[in-house]
Amino acid sequence: MVANIWASVLGIESVGIHDNFFTLGGHSLLATQLMSRVQSTFFVELPLRSLFELPTVAALAESIATAQHTGQSQQTSPIVRVPRLAQMPVSFAQQRLWFLQQFESQSGFYNIPVAVRFQGALNITALEQSLNYIINRHEALRTNFIQVDGQVMQVIANSMTFTLAVTDLQQLDRTEREITCQQLATAEAVRPFDLVGDLLVRASLYQLEPTQNVLVLVMHHIVSDGWSIGVLVRELAFVYQALCNQLPIALPQLPIQYADFAYWQQQWLQHEVLTEQVTYWKQQLAGIPALLELPTDRPRPATQTYNGATVRFLLSEQLSAAIAALSQKQEVTLFMTLLAAFQTLLYRYSGQTDICVGTPIANRNRSETEELIGLFVNTLVLRSDLSANPSFVDLLSQVREVALGAYAHQDLPFEQLVEQLQPERSLSYTPLFQVMFVLQNAPMPCLELADLSLSTLPIETSTAKFDLTLFLENTSAGLMGVIEYNTDLFDAATIVRMVEHYQTLLSAVVAHPHQKLSQLPLLSERELHQYLIEWNNTQADYPKQQCIHHLFEQQVQKTPDAIAVVFEEQRLSYSELNAKANQLAHYLQ
Repeated sequence: MVANIWASVLGIESVGIHDNFFTLGGHSLLATQLMSRVQSTFFVELPLRSLFELPTVAALAESIATAQHTGQSQQTSPIVRVPRLAQMPVSFAQQRLWFLQQFESQSGFYNIPVAVRFQGALNITALEQSLNYIINRHEALRTNFIQVDGQVMQVIANSMTFTLAVTDLQQLDRTEREITCQQLATAEAVRPFDLVGDLLVRASLYQLEPTQNVLVLVMHHIVSDGWSIGVLVRELAFVYQALCNQLPIALPQLPIQYADFAYWQQQWLQHEVLTEQVTYWKQQLAGIPALLELPTDRPRPATQTYNGATVRFLLSEQLSAAIAALSQKQEVTLFMTLLAAFQTLLYRYSGQTDICVGTPIANRNRSETEELIGLFVNTLVLRSDLSANPSFVDLLSQVREVALGAYAHQDLPFEQLVEQLQPERSLSYTPLFQVMFVLQNAPMPCLELADLSLSTLPIETSTAKFDLTLFLENTSAGLMGVIEYNTDLFDAATIVRMVEHYQTLLSAVVAHPHQKLSQLPLLSERELHQYLIEWNNTQADYPKQQCIHHLFEQQVQKTPDAIAVVFEEQRLSYSELNAKANQLAHYLQ
């Protein structure tokens, strides 16, 4: 039974009883799914840590049997359907999103846009009918929000008719079509919703050619999240195919809806459960610094702005494979390794040793919620102490423990965490953390339909919720990354350099994982050549002050010995090392 659960979660045909879950491709999100299914199948509650400590079928099965024998039964009450009233309670996350939206009521700051290009003969009628079916299947997509006696409540429509907006661009020439489609998609992605009266999902279809169409689907975050997009795409493909083939739609009935989860959460997260979660986070985040002071290109504004841009990059297949191999060897997930490297980069940039980074978590740790569209995602604060200048493998061990502790206490909504901790507040930056790290591994189905070729299109936005957000996704071509940054703080060139430093750091980590963090190189070969050869040319007219500025930016230490460590990676001779170190020390003086 355990082996069958593993195979189902991992999407493989069979599992050996001594196979390692993480070697087979498991990660924290899949581990959460697996443990929720173990709970619902065997009626025992085991912590997520159990799978990390017992990562084989045989070991986990023995732990389950022991728990059953000792009476370690399920403690958490199941989520069940509740009677529908005219107004229903909202979840804690919805409550916070509604509150935040009041400050940005005329913006699309909390919109979730998805754009898909269809190549082939698209049945527009079937597509519209499919969207209507999904909206009426999921209550969250036909929910609005009102205030009743000062409390936010959700109002669920019994049914709703959805109209797909179709725009014909075929009369334009090819280049103009693409440009216009991108402009319209971008405008649609940021057009605001009225939470009281609008349907909180909309879709627009742009016809470029008879066999080429672009669908732009936009949902408000208060009724959806990243996982929900995967649910919607999977069901949309299934329903569309059935309608085109004139077959019955054989989707199983949903056991619960989002409103049932919201009611359950309000009832469950109280008393002892709430106290235990709050106690953990108060201890974990006691005395955290108010601000991560990264070197910025401009002073931080008195009031936080949200103007943003993105820089995209791709890690090579070889480096991506080496990072995965290191993760398996150290018995950590890919997320933990990439996060540890990112925290090291932030430590080297800021000079601070107490590093807090925010990260989203799907919070689908109940099997009843896996197939629902709705806002379940929560935000965790992951804190690392780098004051002892640990080696990278020692930091990995620390990050592993911090992450597992956070996963075990992921139910406390971020908004309640801020309320309980009451951190020092400022209008110029977000509380608890200003930098976010995201490894996108929510289940996303393949975009495949008979007679149609599908591909996703990026929609560029010009906003940034934090100072920096690093998004990474593991693909067949390697790790793909995007850094979203606040343009009132950073220049694009600064972020491009940061990406280079992150790549250099990752390469050093896989080559020398036992090296101390302060000794891991950041400078790329290109930058080293620039600093040591181009800027050191006596014929070059380069201001000494600018050179100093760049050296400080790269966090090169202020002594010849420390500088020498960086150049040691380039295999320079001792005499060359000594000469270059003295030259740089002279500049720094």
